[in-house]
Amino acid sequence: MKLLRRILTSAALTAVLSIPFSAAAQTPAPATKTPTKAAAKTAAPTDADIAAAKTKGLVWVNTGSSTKAYHKSDDKYYGKTKTGKFATEADAQKEGYHLAKESPIGKKKSTTAPPAK
Repeated sequence: MKLLRRILTSAALTAVLSIPFSAAAQTPAPATKTPTKAAAKTAAPTDADIAAAKTKGLVWVNTGSSTKAYHKSDDKYYGKTKTGKFATEADAQKEGYHLAKESPIGKKKSTTAPPAK
């Protein structure tokens, strides 16, 4: 019995020592990437995507802004913000978005006089 134990122990020790160190060392599992804001961004819509969305009557929801605004097809930011998606106006409102207000910045003041009464 002691002889058998010695033989098994010796065989086990020989087997362990004959394995290259790199194979015996456990390699950690690859780190899983957590999505970041940059990774979560979708590709900008193409002109064809924008044209198709306009014909369907969809709005552009600006998902990258804290203002939670959406833009209609006649707005200059329609399909042009860094992050966003197309949706129906009803869906945008259900998600808590509101119609974007036209910015007064960069607007030219009217130089024409108001119509006479």
